[in-house]
Amino acid sequence: MKNTFLLLLMLFSFSVQAQKDDVQKTIETFFEGFHAKDTLKIKSTCSEKLVLQSISESAKGNKFSEESPKAFYLSMATIPADVKFEERILSYNIQVDGTMAHVWTPYEFYINGQFSHKGVNAFTLFKEVSGWKIVHLIDTRRK
Repeated sequence: MKNTFLLLLMLFSFSVQAQKDDVQKTIETFFEGFHAKDTLKIKSTCSEKLVLQSISESAKGNKFSEESPKAFYLSMATIPADVKFEERILSYNIQVDGTMAHVWTPYEFYINGQFSHKGVNAFTLFKEVSGWKIVHLIDTRRK
């Protein structure tokens, strides 16, 4: 009986970790597309009903903004080829409940190798038949 309980507990732990790994892979694929300015790759990780929001923090005050997915994809596609940027994810905190996941990722952002800003991304994902899709992304930005 004790061995059966331990086996079930191990199987559950492996299942939970596998889900978290799948969620993290979705976020990693999003950023692979982001850094490559590959809108098709980015779109492959996102829901058609994606919501994009940002909170900018500065000495002048805080600003809340929203961007449509269409405007986001267009802005990615029109970044000049000579502009290099990198969003360095510092860690992943992943929570999963059935078909919903939440991912908290502190980051630092660099443009052409120079530090620009830092903050946190908060992703909400939904598990569709085809896999995990980002349905909401909100981030903070501060110098």
